[in-house]
Amino acid sequence: MDIRENNSENNSLYRPEAVPENPEEIIPKEPKEWEDTGIPRDDLEDLVLRTICTVRGFTIEWVAKQVGLPLRIVNGLVERLQAVAAVEIVGQAGTLSFKMRVTDRGRKRGAEAMRSSGYLGPAPVTVEDYSRMLEAQLAKMPRIEPEEVSKAIDELVLPPNVVEVAGLARSSGRSLFLWGPPGNGKTSVGHLVHNAVKGDLWIPYCLGTGRDIIKLFDPQCHQVVEDGSNSNGLRFDRRWVKIRRPFVVVAGELRIEALDLAFHPVLRYYEAPMHLKANGGTFLIDDFGCQRADPLEILHRWVLPLERHVDYLTLQTGRQVPVPFKQMLILSTNLDPEEIMDAAFLRRMGYRLYLGYMSPDQYARIFKRYAAGLGLTVPEGMMEALFSRYSEEGRPLRGSEPRDLIERCRDICNYRDQAAHLSAEILDTAWRGYFGEKGVVR
Repeated sequence: MDIRENNSENNSLYRPEAVPENPEEIIPKEPKEWEDTGIPRDDLEDLVLRTICTVRGFTIEWVAKQVGLPLRIVNGLVERLQAVAAVEIVGQAGTLSFKMRVTDRGRKRGAEAMRSSGYLGPAPVTVEDYSRMLEAQLAKMPRIEPEEVSKAIDELVLPPNVVEVAGLARSSGRSLFLWGPPGNGKTSVGHLVHNAVKGDLWIPYCLGTGRDIIKLFDPQCHQVVEDGSNSNGLRFDRRWVKIRRPFVVVAGELRIEALDLAFHPVLRYYEAPMHLKANGGTFLIDDFGCQRADPLEILHRWVLPLERHVDYLTLQTGRQVPVPFKQMLILSTNLDPEEIMDAAFLRRMGYRLYLGYMSPDQYARIFKRYAAGLGLTVPEGMMEALFSRYSEEGRPLRGSEPRDLIERCRDICNYRDQAAHLSAEILDTAWRGYFGEKGVVR
């Protein structure tokens, strides 16, 4: 049993006094004794045994690197294994280092440990320590200024009120609901708003709760900043890794099961859900309402976490583990919110933002800006002819179409072995290839 097991009725993880006041504590400090890890010694010993059973021989230094623990702690754990004849010394590896191997008795015991959990890697961090560390780091993150949000989404041509609402959502960390017809920048806003965040984040490779392990670090979601060097001259706990604040995106592949722990029946450990991996950053659900899961089921799953900033994940035993829900949630959809949401959930969304079709002025600015970025000149009269064609065919002005049309113009020039340029004839071909219509833009 975890020597500091949390219970939901006496949860001190989220109290302000649990946040360290000393800035130095923002760096995870290296544990001096095994008790400092918060993980039972038997569990650490089993992790060491599983690790050394994967090789024919080992040194204490190698084991320490694999499990992310200081030499002092690993040496004590190996000495305990040596005392029960699970390992033995086979030679000298250096002045103060020995080569060791696992005995037959040790391999038998290692097989038993593997049946309990097949996890290999850095030792776990308790959920409590992770929660405290996350709270401490987020409290110290730099303030997000309005001009930084404007700069982050500057590549989009948006009205000032849209930029302001996006900035309010980002700076407050509250959720953001983006809706409107397709092709007008909802997904782009979700991506670019994240670029306004500053600061890096320390997260554990995995979490420990009782005797269960939850794998948290995911190279598909997390970009490593430092993976082994000292930070500011201080030794740090190598069970943690420094990452960029995460940006996690899911779309139509999202299932309701993905919002809880995923248990690996063979390896017998858990994979953290995507929203837990997004803690401290941004979690974007794109094309909301088009998921395999019922949208109302997804929303009901998050009603309380959005309000209390705590989620409860369920283990195979049925025990629920409270974890922090500390990311900016962004929902983006082409559907009418009232068709896929109930009033209770909409009330809990921090900000709502409608992104409609472009005005002629916005469209022209997007078109000319994108062309200029590619070194292309827009011929005189081209925009007026283009707007006339949109009007004749009854098409709305979508913010994504200037880029799409110009890129097809470049495809045409490349196909014809010509220097990239814009002309009425080339744009007409691009239009027909894009929309499947006939006619000439003059």
